[in-house]
Amino acid sequence: MLKLLSFEIAHKNAVLNVGRHLFARNYQTHTGVYGYKPRPKRDFQIAHEVLAARSSQPNFCRLVAAYREHAHKQAEINPVALSPIRPLKELEPERFGLYNDDIVKTPGILNGPSSECSVAEAIHFLEYVYSKTISAEFSYLENEEEREWFAEEMEDKVPMDIPLDAKKAIAEELIKSQVFDRFMASKFPTVKRYGAEGAEAMVAFFQELFYMSARDEIEQIVLCMPHRGRLNLLTGMFNFPPAALFRKLKGQFEFPASAQATGDVISHLTSTTNLEIDGKSLHLTMLFCPSHLEAVNPVSMGKTRARQQTVGDGAYSKDESKQWSDKVLNVQVHGDAAFAGQGVNQETLNMTTVPHFEVGGSVHLVVNNQIGFSTPGPRGRSSRYCCDLAKMVSAPVIHVNGNDPEMVFRATQIAFRYQRQFRKDVFIDMNCFRRWGHNEVDDPTFTNPIQYKIIDKQRSVPDLYVEKLEESGLFSAEEASGVSKKYYDWLNNQLKLADNYEPQASYLTGPWSQVCQADAAITTWDTGVSANLLKFVGHKSVSYPQDFEIHPHLLKTFVQGRLRKIQEENQIDWATAEALAVGSLLYEGYDVRICGQDVGRGTFAQRHAMLVDQETNDTYIPLNEMDPEQKGHLEVANSILSEEAVLGFEYGMSIESPKRLAIWEAQFGDFFNGAQIQIDTFIASGETKWVTCSGLVMLLPHGYDGAGPEHSSCRLERFLQLSDSNEDKPDGDNVNMHIVHPTTPAQYFHLLRRQMLRNFRKPLIVASAKTVLRLPVASSSLAEMAPGTSFKPVLGDLEAEASGKSVNRVVFTSGKHYYGLVGQRKLLDRKDVAIIRVESLCPFPTLELNKQLEKYPRAKCKFYSY
Repeated sequence: MLKLLSFEIAHKNAVLNVGRHLFARNYQTHTGVYGYKPRPKRDFQIAHEVLAARSSQPNFCRLVAAYREHAHKQAEINPVALSPIRPLKELEPERFGLYNDDIVKTPGILNGPSSECSVAEAIHFLEYVYSKTISAEFSYLENEEEREWFAEEMEDKVPMDIPLDAKKAIAEELIKSQVFDRFMASKFPTVKRYGAEGAEAMVAFFQELFYMSARDEIEQIVLCMPHRGRLNLLTGMFNFPPAALFRKLKGQFEFPASAQATGDVISHLTSTTNLEIDGKSLHLTMLFCPSHLEAVNPVSMGKTRARQQTVGDGAYSKDESKQWSDKVLNVQVHGDAAFAGQGVNQETLNMTTVPHFEVGGSVHLVVNNQIGFSTPGPRGRSSRYCCDLAKMVSAPVIHVNGNDPEMVFRATQIAFRYQRQFRKDVFIDMNCFRRWGHNEVDDPTFTNPIQYKIIDKQRSVPDLYVEKLEESGLFSAEEASGVSKKYYDWLNNQLKLADNYEPQASYLTGPWSQVCQADAAITTWDTGVSANLLKFVGHKSVSYPQDFEIHPHLLKTFVQGRLRKIQEENQIDWATAEALAVGSLLYEGYDVRICGQDVGRGTFAQRHAMLVDQETNDTYIPLNEMDPEQKGHLEVANSILSEEAVLGFEYGMSIESPKRLAIWEAQFGDFFNGAQIQIDTFIASGETKWVTCSGLVMLLPHGYDGAGPEHSSCRLERFLQLSDSNEDKPDGDNVNMHIVHPTTPAQYFHLLRRQMLRNFRKPLIVASAKTVLRLPVASSSLAEMAPGTSFKPVLGDLEAEASGKSVNRVVFTSGKHYYGLVGQRKLLDRKDVAIIRVESLCPFPTLELNKQLEKYPRAKCKFYSY
């Protein structure tokens, strides 16, 4: 514990001289704050000799630029094209005043194999690089350095041959993937397994990506992917035991019997593993995947960001030279139709370089099998490509033919090097096909007969590639047969082990080993804090440097008002209670992150967790300056105008560590409905499906306060419907999420602290305050937050209890209605009515309510309102 410092109000402005240490950064200028630092400016200039070369041959320069920009339109990237490719007339040399026999000089213009060649030879080279089984789009990149780099990389790497050992490794992984799919088809013919058949070349992507990551000192990869080929990757490079999969397919539970879970379908299974590559360890994490495609993408970014915080990556490091993704890399695999069709992708990409959301650039692989369920690509989007959304964030796209594993390998190299060079998102669009229908028991010819006539004639990608290596003498038929037999025998042995396989408790390990799943009982946690510490935190929460120009209104109403309340130990409002809860958790070593639209200020200008200098626009976060040695930090993440992606991101942040409190605040309570998919598939059911615990807090401002129908109700009934609260017996802590409607700042204080102090984690849904934020009667004292105090699921009526047996009517209520009812009772001078506040809606406080009713034996009428 830190040494508690003595303090006093120094002068009437309460301006405390606070020494700035490493994390005292200016958010809106060139220095930054905790969790954010601006990217260093890159100094790039094209050499004078290069500019001179381009000026001396402008026609040739324009021809090369045209190929770089347009050649992808005629590239041979579709292995099952329905129509032949038409050469582009705009790439004819005559349009540029050139002829095939003309001699041109390439230095500074084309990164070709020779310094001088004919136009025909230059075109031949350009077509190989940009118009065969690989191509790229990068001319729209806003940064000149990136465009120059990408052209040079494509023209240097695409023509290069790949090493022999890499070719053999690709062949072996392709064979294993094919053997796995055929084994599954023979042993479990009616199972929907969503195999990789037709898209097997993705193994070349993973193989090279993992190798290059380890070689570049990346320590961890957080990966998300949909169902297509997921089991191939899991049981292959992710070392997921096939016996566990086969046990699940035989109808057994994938978790130990002690787990409180229902499990999920096989195409949503997940795994973590450690790979040893050239003496270096690489930790892989594959996230769970719900059936709502692409919904996991922002979750993966949040999980990556949280992992970066755990290991001190990027701006979480004290080393100013560190960049995002130095240690932890985010990888996202998409389906073509879902990536183009699901709006969450636009929201997720929009966060890629936003402060407090950036992860240093993700590597994206689009497994483009050209059909979404049963809809052909052209009917599933209006753009040329399924990944055109990448252009929104100036991310380059490499298009590659999935029938050419070596080009997939090269595309991976280029994409990875771009990500490392610029720490930006990059896409690989792997055009492939789907051997069967949406799943193996679906008939795709109902709606795509011509497409599947072409696909039926296609030989498998593994067979084609192995044959190619055999013809070049690099891989014999005997070697291929040996790999196939060995892997088949291993799978067969795993199948025999399935009946006796005991699933391992892969959940609640590592940092989560200190928590457990909640029991069926209701527990009470002492979340109180000493008055001295609360006063210390309260003063520090409104401290700022001597030279900081604070807003005069904040100085008068916010700073001085809070200092007065802290001094008097009374009239503590909601924002102050929140600051006390957060600050005390920081003091105890927990990290806290609060996220949402302008949460630093708060929707109702109540929070002001970050102060903005009125002269310099610098931002200052007082709670990060309580003590130079404090371990916990507050990250204030003002988000983009999004609900689904941002809430998914925060859920990802919450599942990394139980010692990190993640809070998402809706601008208004009903805005959560834009994120309903995240709530349904992750927050409400994540623990039940995957034993993935989350302590995420959702703050939903609630109340009809003159803002109109869309800014009022947080739809508590929807969360109650999503809960698994019992109807035939009392609830325990083990409900899927806790839903509360607190009426006092002290109750809110205890709820936030309870999220971290108890030995289990549950999502907390808070119908939070609006008008009562500043209501004088809706205030608390420091005594209500003292040691020995805790959150109370039910608040009784002390005034009615004093009236004794005269009470014949009991009203149950929640939220701000309590204050209106109390006012009306006083106005009418009614002594016969007790007003009981139900603060916890789930778990429902059956025992506490019965205890309250016992106090009023003469009561005949009970009412409830919320």
